[in-house]
Amino acid sequence: MNKPITTALTQRESPDKAQEAKILAMPACDYMNDEQLAFFRQRLLDERHEVEMHLKEMKEVIASHERDSDEADQASFEEELRLSLRQADRESRLVNNIDAALRRIDNGDYGYCEETAEPIGIARLLFRPTARLSIEAKERQESQEHHYRKARWE
Repeated sequence: MNKPITTALTQRESPDKAQEAKILAMPACDYMNDEQLAFFRQRLLDERHEVEMHLKEMKEVIASHERDSDEADQASFEEELRLSLRQADRESRLVNNIDAALRRIDNGDYGYCEETAEPIGIARLLFRPTARLSIEAKERQESQEHHYRKARWE
């Protein structure tokens, strides 16, 4: 049987995915080595740049809006503005979390749980590079928050 012809691009993984696989394959004794720290630093810087560009675009759209005399159009814009401002607030907090993660890399604390000082784990950091807590510590925190909210409303 003839194999289908594929391009070199489809045969190769993206450089980022290949680097992720390499980092995941490293032994536990290499946890948060220089290569891993450089990878996460770059990922955080890239994410920060993307978020900052999006925030800049949102500001430009908001600033360029002209007031409509039509009440329905104005109400629609105000609703879109409210949603945009909520998103901008979340993204601003994300920039702060990214900056905190970059400081943890500089301090040598990155990748370790703030509560237990145990490794957070590469897989979790790949999913959420700004993570401060291990999965177990985060679940405990969420459970306590849920219990507190539940107790407040009873």
